[in-house]
Amino acid sequence: MSTPKAYLGIDNQSKQINNIYSTIDNVNHQVKKGYFGIRNENIGFYPLVNPLLGVQWTIRQAAADNTWLSVCYAEDKGLFVAVANAGTHRVMTSPDGIDWTIRQSAPNRQWYSVCYGNGLFVAVAYNSSFNGVMASPDGVNWTAGQFPVNHSWDSVCYGNGLFVATAGTNLDSGVMTSPNGINWTSRQSASGGGNSVCYGNGLFVAVRSNRVMTSPNGINWTARQTPADFGLNSICYAEDKGLFVAVGSYPAPANRVITSPDGINWTLEQFISGHHWRSVCYGDGIFVAVARTTTGTSTRVMTSPDGVNWTIRPTPADNCDFFSVCYGNGRFVAVARDGTHRVMTSP
Repeated sequence: MSTPKAYLGIDNQSKQINNIYSTIDNVNHQVKKGYFGIRNENIGFYPLVNPLLGVQWTIRQAAADNTWLSVCYAEDKGLFVAVANAGTHRVMTSPDGIDWTIRQSAPNRQWYSVCYGNGLFVAVAYNSSFNGVMASPDGVNWTAGQFPVNHSWDSVCYGNGLFVATAGTNLDSGVMTSPNGINWTSRQSASGGGNSVCYGNGLFVAVRSNRVMTSPNGINWTARQTPADFGLNSICYAEDKGLFVAVGSYPAPANRVITSPDGINWTLEQFISGHHWRSVCYGDGIFVAVARTTTGTSTRVMTSPDGVNWTIRPTPADNCDFFSVCYGNGRFVAVARDGTHRVMTSP
């Protein structure tokens, strides 16, 4: 492979620098799209952000009327992958989040979470036998793995060369790790397990009920104090903001967001909606959360530029219970467990 070279792209009409490219083996790859400008007296290259991102949503047709519970994106493959816990074929893939193709999982378990890392898609299953895990290099061909402990695994993520899965259980065996998504090792947790786990700033962070636990390596875990008095469902990390954000649901109070700069010290944030927030992700400077259930049919998204100040966004009235959201290639994609179409995208 030749040494990568970088160069700038200039818009033909405005003559402004609007792209950064790299050349690898004489093939041009777009690295950044944006502009050079001045912000707060600082000259730099700033990415272009669509003002409708996270604000305007469009219903899309899923590849099948399955119970879609999780979606992720692989940047180097340019591919979205979603998994379901019911249906004949429980995987679907898409290059753009709009057009989806059904795929065969291996085997048909109650797939609950999927992530991407180190060239592999990895999915874990809920309420399954010891082979409720599978891995794929392309989202199409899947290989079954083996669990060390038979739990209902809720979440899986990748970080620092390791896949980490957590189970929403009170047992101390609610964590397992794997270097390849196939061979797994049970780990001792600090507070049972986790409904959701993510990696950021050199730390794995898992949330469950009103609990948080952290680990620098996925193996040794420490329980942390939180101000949450509600069930935490999902957590994400924004690298450029240095912020963890977790969302949740029941009981009744409207304060269903907590934030942390380090995964250890947490702040309860205020916002106006008491919906059942099921998933949160980050992309292009925006946090986006989707709701599984709500009192209305068209307010199942909220967005925030900082994790603190949130705005409810209108969504297509499709009676969907949105269960997962991810970001990739300039687009947010959400999948639902029921409804007429079961996918929506923004912008």
